[in-house]
Amino acid sequence: MSDPILLNQLKERAKTYHKDMISWRRHLHRNPEVSFKEFSTTEWLVEKLQSLGYEVHRPTETGCVAVIRGRKPDERVVALRADIDALAMEEEGDAKADFMSQNPGAAHCCGHDGHTSNLLGAAHILRDLRDKIVGTVVLIFQPGEEKLPGGGRLICESGILHTLGVQSVYGLHSSPGHAPGTIGVIKGRAMARPDEFEVDMIGKGGHAAVPHVAVDPIVMASQFISAVQTIRSRNINPLEPIVVTIGTISGGTAHNVIPERVKMLGTIRTFSRDTALFISKRIEEIADGISRAAGGTYRYKYEEGYPAVINTDWATDVIVDVADSLFGPETAQWMPEPVMGGEDFSFYLEHFPGAFFLLGTGSEKADSQYSWHHPKYNIDEDALLTGAAVMAGIALHPDAAGKESVDAAPL
Repeated sequence: MSDPILLNQLKERAKTYHKDMISWRRHLHRNPEVSFKEFSTTEWLVEKLQSLGYEVHRPTETGCVAVIRGRKPDERVVALRADIDALAMEEEGDAKADFMSQNPGAAHCCGHDGHTSNLLGAAHILRDLRDKIVGTVVLIFQPGEEKLPGGGRLICESGILHTLGVQSVYGLHSSPGHAPGTIGVIKGRAMARPDEFEVDMIGKGGHAAVPHVAVDPIVMASQFISAVQTIRSRNINPLEPIVVTIGTISGGTAHNVIPERVKMLGTIRTFSRDTALFISKRIEEIADGISRAAGGTYRYKYEEGYPAVINTDWATDVIVDVADSLFGPETAQWMPEPVMGGEDFSFYLEHFPGAFFLLGTGSEKADSQYSWHHPKYNIDEDALLTGAAVMAGIALHPDAAGKESVDAAPL
């Protein structure tokens, strides 16, 4: 982007709406709603978007899609996405004392309140700069990112984005590992596919003093956990990024009782469905072998999660150009490796080119350097100045829908 007047307008409009974005973010933080239950959040968003003159669609029960059209509306359609749901958890943190969750069992400890207020800020900027829009901009306020089957999948399956003629999609996630005023970018593999599995080791309960007449599922489980780690070291190409983690293990009721069953829950993180299916097969083979050797049995369940997020190269270049043009060289920081966390933004990238980036939100000042899903997770609200301007700038970038999408003069 080379138009200094437009760049200055984007930054100034972000400053104009910064206090509003903070207010919106804190309202959402006080009133979190878990996945697919974001009813009040949706009504709040619809009211605000309609008051700005946006055309609003409701393709899913919660969440919404807003549309603003500029010049040549049918020739160039760029979508921007934010997720609106909260996690099913309790939060902590003195830094959030003034706007702590008022809904027990729900908390915005992954930054989606920031994503939503950020995109709402971009909506205001784009409304103000409507004469600069070439084509159409679609804003996706998506439900249910935190829960399968994923709101991104449901939005895509509704057909609304294809009906509107979307050509590319962009999104972001808050990042405690990046400082406010910066963004993290990567081409190609950006975030892993998060599959899940359950394993029950089933033995024969008995008294802890006579283990020879029982079949101990705790011993079976310990052998299983150790053996599963050899999949990474002995069955997969060492250059292939994968993670296999047992997240929970439960079984037993007392120090002197051998239980009948031990349950384990785990996750498989990969960038390939074939690799994930192979790992799942090996996990079940290990469970089968260990349980049979011990004289027990097993139960196994595997559930595929979201696909991997694979960024389009040219779309990533658009993000970098916008960020560095707005805020100076090296605002966009190239990430040395992908993130093994999952994101249902991947469903959009199975339908459209686009890219996902990380918005720096971590600082000591805001006590916002805790990892995603930590009960003290917070964001530095100065990040909204960067995020809203970058998202609006992406929508106005001449190459945001692809270089061949429209014959328009550079902005």
